[in-house]
Amino acid sequence: MCVVCGCSDNSPAHARHIQTHAGEAGVVQANPGNGDLHFGAGAARVSVPGMSQARAIKLETDILGANNRVALQNRTHFEAHFVTALNLVSSPGSGKTTLLCATIEALKTHAPGLHVAVIEGDQQTSFDADRIRATGAPAIQVNTGKGCHLDAPMVSAAFAQLHDHGHHGHDHHAHGHHDHHHGDEHSLLFIENVGNLVCPAVWDLGEAAKVAILSVTEGEDKPLKYPDMFAASQLMVLNKIDLLPHVKFDVTRCIELARRVNPAIEILQVSATTGEGMDAWLHWLDHEIHRPHAPPLRGSLPPEGDGFALGRPGGETGHGHHRREEPVPSASEAALRDRVAQLEAELAQARAALSTDATL
Repeated sequence: MCVVCGCSDNSPAHARHIQTHAGEAGVVQANPGNGDLHFGAGAARVSVPGMSQARAIKLETDILGANNRVALQNRTHFEAHFVTALNLVSSPGSGKTTLLCATIEALKTHAPGLHVAVIEGDQQTSFDADRIRATGAPAIQVNTGKGCHLDAPMVSAAFAQLHDHGHHGHDHHAHGHHDHHHGDEHSLLFIENVGNLVCPAVWDLGEAAKVAILSVTEGEDKPLKYPDMFAASQLMVLNKIDLLPHVKFDVTRCIELARRVNPAIEILQVSATTGEGMDAWLHWLDHEIHRPHAPPLRGSLPPEGDGFALGRPGGETGHGHHRREEPVPSASEAALRDRVAQLEAELAQARAALSTDATL
């Protein structure tokens, strides 16, 4: 059975399908100078043997549509219960698990009341989940088999496993109801995706943000070589900077290329081994946990302050129930609001600087 077009690979239907679409115009572009081939030139931006561009687009739309409905359910659940979910994406060997272990250990000191859990994605083994569990944090391993990424239903199932095993303060009962023992406490959920800089870019898991982790051993050109991933990420963590004296890596060029792909991307330089840059990473996590990813629940914004004020936001209603959640905006609306807030802050800083200069 052909896993692409769904017909028997020796059937007349399959032969007609191949003959009809193998040479579809516009799918492949050839560079006349050196003969390089680009198979993402069609409307679907991908070439699949035996599949037309129109069918590829429809298939992607159907699959991602089903995924995104579950992702919305995940996001709504996370936001209703103050869970900040971060989707960590990278190529294999970037140091995601080492960074996670160091982060969990650091949060024990900086935010001892913060609940942290991890969903680990790999094709096989539970090696990474075992490393996380060794820190004392709960972790659920998700093995994808031949799959090259996590999807929203996988995350939903893994999160339910965290609940069922008592890792996240939830008890499930016969009718699907669950109690939240921690009330309005913040929780941090790290989703360590399968090592892959391509496929996870388009899969929404219900996360608050994607964090792309790039190690200095991989080359500074990765943002241009894998633009979809860096365009979809809110933050790029440039990891293993302790190795910079030993590798050829142009940090300035890497940052320039990342911002060429995504002008709004935030960038941190970190070494999970030496601890360099970890304070900035922890500060970013603190900000992300308290940042409203949707219109905030009434009265739920935490007090402003410096450092790690990772605790309870405003109290519950008089009856001990969670507040009614306001409508959740689209991702594009939320991104636009964040960008407006960032520009307003920069404008205020510029005005303050001009005012200072004028008094000199």
